[in-house]
Amino acid sequence: MTEQQLTTPEPAPTPEAHPGQGRDAARLALVVGALGVVFGDIGTSPIYTLQTVFNPDDPHPVPVSTDTVFGVVSLVFWSVTIIVTVTYVLLAMRADNEGEGGIMALITLLRRVGTGGGGRTAAVLAGLGIFGAALFFGDSMITPAISVLSAVEGIRIVKPSLEELVVPVTAVIIVLLFLAQRLGTATVGRMFGPVMIVWFVTIGALGMVGIVGHPTILEALSPTYAASFLVHHFGTAFFALAAVVLAVTGAEALYADMGHFGRPAISRAWLLLVFPACVLSYLGQGALILGDPDTISGPFFLLAPGWARLPLVLLATAATVIASQAVITGAYSVAAQAAELGYLPRLRVAHTSESTIGQIYVPWINWLLMVSVLTLVFAFRSSAALAFAFGMAVTGTITITTLLFVYIARRKWHTPRWLLGLGASVLLVVDLLFLAANLTKLVHGAWLPLLIALTAFTVMTTWQRGRRIVTAQREQSEGSLHDFVEQLRVNAPSTARVPGAAVFLNRSKQTAPLALRANVEHSHVRHDLVLIVSVQTLPVPRVPANERIAVDDLGYTDDGISHITARFGYMETPNVLGALRTIDPATVEGRQLNLDRASYFLSTIELRSGKAPTMARWRKRLFIATSYITADAAEHFGLPRDRTIIMGSHIEL
Repeated sequence: MTEQQLTTPEPAPTPEAHPGQGRDAARLALVVGALGVVFGDIGTSPIYTLQTVFNPDDPHPVPVSTDTVFGVVSLVFWSVTIIVTVTYVLLAMRADNEGEGGIMALITLLRRVGTGGGGRTAAVLAGLGIFGAALFFGDSMITPAISVLSAVEGIRIVKPSLEELVVPVTAVIIVLLFLAQRLGTATVGRMFGPVMIVWFVTIGALGMVGIVGHPTILEALSPTYAASFLVHHFGTAFFALAAVVLAVTGAEALYADMGHFGRPAISRAWLLLVFPACVLSYLGQGALILGDPDTISGPFFLLAPGWARLPLVLLATAATVIASQAVITGAYSVAAQAAELGYLPRLRVAHTSESTIGQIYVPWINWLLMVSVLTLVFAFRSSAALAFAFGMAVTGTITITTLLFVYIARRKWHTPRWLLGLGASVLLVVDLLFLAANLTKLVHGAWLPLLIALTAFTVMTTWQRGRRIVTAQREQSEGSLHDFVEQLRVNAPSTARVPGAAVFLNRSKQTAPLALRANVEHSHVRHDLVLIVSVQTLPVPRVPANERIAVDDLGYTDDGISHITARFGYMETPNVLGALRTIDPATVEGRQLNLDRASYFLSTIELRSGKAPTMARWRKRLFIATSYITADAAEHFGLPRDRTIIMGSHIEL
């Protein structure tokens, strides 16, 4: 069997005039872009975190006193430090799957390290990881609702008579945000980046003003205040954790969005600007509450002087729109990776950057999120009503991420057991405390993300199971391509050859296309020239012309059957016709290929719910329903509709 790769001369590279300046500009652009996409969620947490902790309408209210203010502010600081800076920025973001981050990347790594031993543990953790990804989808729905609501609610402090406008204004903003997603992450980041720089400078400056009023609040940076609060006021501190966790919302988005901007840009932006600004804001709000306990109704906005509050509301609204962007892009990444791993069907994914593979737009996920977010806004109508639901989604995802990372650190990097045990104990104690505190709010809204996660988890695991069953049955129906070619040679006299070329799209060259097999076995005909085409998408923006096509004659040079591998970059539309036009006739047995008169064949599978005990009946129906969102193959590969023949068969689940 021989395979020939077509080659054409490559153009000489163009030298860059000032490569050092170009690299610096690119790094700066990535940092600014990251500020505009990744940090909106966690960067707007100061708007509602302390306000929620001291909310007098909470089912477990935290009284305002010097001890509780110092204890809460200290808990917030050390929670952000341990969970965001240590768990995510310094540790988890080192575990990437070819540059992609997030919980689905950890599942991919688990699959790899779990094959050498401990496979059962890896499988259990992978299942837990899928539930974590499902929780993140819940986070992606709740974040835009609570973030934009919390900012627009600021107009109640400026002008209480405008309270009725909060929900409709929030809805309009959310619709516009989702409509802008098709512009791409890079474009959105360039638009939002400068806004977030102004945001972080502003909240940091307002925080410093508050600190100047009561500089003793700086003592809350000592871990002794957090520890003392937990030990001596455990009942109060434990319930406070359900709201303190709001300070770390967006931590998973940092990790999930890593493929969009890379670890260095995200780390620099967090350590140099975002983290200091957020800490200053929390300290300033704590100082303000110490001086006037009545400010718990809105300490973030009340830090600003009266004349600056309306501009601050407008800036906060813009920032919370960006907060929504962080989880929206994270949801795109998680969905795309889930499809690659076989937990979701093939979705239409638009790549929006030639320099960064992770910058994508997934239309189906975009519209699903928009409808879900609007539903939450109109159903809950306030950020306070959504607060506990928000915390449950965040703590569940963080805890699962920590567990998966610890396993990978041991299996992949062989981290010493004593070091891993020490570090994991600290991180997991913190995570589990937050998780337990949020479970106490189950009847107050924490059920919502669990319901969303359970639904998404059911869909993903059902698709994975059903896909495995369908693939096995399809491969059995298709049979070996090598055996089919051999059989065709033996039965050549009984098969009529018609003039022209036929192009059959197939997933690989291991099996025979169902459409080709149907032509031969049922119609007893085949075209004079048969091309079996498999499309590969490589992790590069564009594939050079000399690497586009590989031709395999499948062992014979006189039967008119060849296998073609067409390679495309992630920024390219997989134009099958354009790729086939570059084929030299000499590589397909010297036969002339007239693509304008060729016929194109697709094999499709009609799924039916059968009596076989492969899955529960309701799961079979769910799998069949989910299959309807699969991207259209003819449109995806750019085949001519008037000459494309779709030949179907059916498989019973």
